[in-house]
Amino acid sequence: MSDSSKKTGDDTPSDETRARLERMHRQFADSVPHNNALGIELLELRDGEADMRMPWAPHLVGNPDTGVLHGGVITALLDACCGAAVFQSLREPKPIATLDLRIDYMKPARPRAEVHAHAKVTKVTRNVAFVRAAAHHGDPEDPVATATASFMLGTSSGPPPEHK
Repeated sequence: MSDSSKKTGDDTPSDETRARLERMHRQFADSVPHNNALGIELLELRDGEADMRMPWAPHLVGNPDTGVLHGGVITALLDACCGAAVFQSLREPKPIATLDLRIDYMKPARPRAEVHAHAKVTKVTRNVAFVRAAAHHGDPEDPVATATASFMLGTSSGPPPEHK
């Protein structure tokens, strides 16, 4: 077993594995072009949890009369935050894919205000991770929107198979 895959006695990842995962999480957050286009920033990662923010920008507004962010960009923020939380929960890095993402919009975002997101993995099985998240303006207990998501673990990164 290489040093990078060793686990500590309590079955938690080693410091080296955690460092490698941290690099992977940063790359995930920084290298997804869509996240960059939306200005999504990774704020913090903890075991199975992630915090992100998305600054307000005129090109992200859904209704110019109100200045409120479009619901689709809030959905993208929640999906990215959920994915980062799933990556953080994995013992070893592996590809993931969103299987299901349900968004409940509680109220419009505040005009001209950045939005934060917090996601927490609630369960990980062999093939699927389950996550809950909230988008908010600084208070997770007063959400703009909430999300429930599931992610497939260990997806192929290659092209889809040929169909007849």
